[in-house]
Amino acid sequence: MKIGDTVTIKIDRPIGSVHPKHPDLIYPIHYGYVPGLLAPDGEEQDAYVLGVDSQPLEEFTGRLIAVIHRYDDVEEKWVLAPEGMVFTREEILAATHFQEQYYHIAVYMEDRELP
Repeated sequence: MKIGDTVTIKIDRPIGSVHPKHPDLIYPIHYGYVPGLLAPDGEEQDAYVLGVDSQPLEEFTGRLIAVIHRYDDVEEKWVLAPEGMVFTREEILAATHFQEQYYHIAVYMEDRELP
């Protein structure tokens, strides 16, 4: 898997949902996971969805546009968008700030192989 590939995820935290462990954290964007693909934390690979905020989703297929690397955690978060939609690093940081603000992160947008 690499940036630019098409990925399908299950949405388990749609827009407006509340984090299961932190009730003050409300998701302003869709968030889900890649079924069957385990991340380094032993859980399925997590992903944010940008560019689709007007409809409820249970599943999403889109292009992997970025990877958020957490220097102080064992996992990375993937960022997906509909085919043809482009987001800047700054837009990605702003959209994911609600959760990523608690970590020291880098956003990778260039081609690179992923686990």
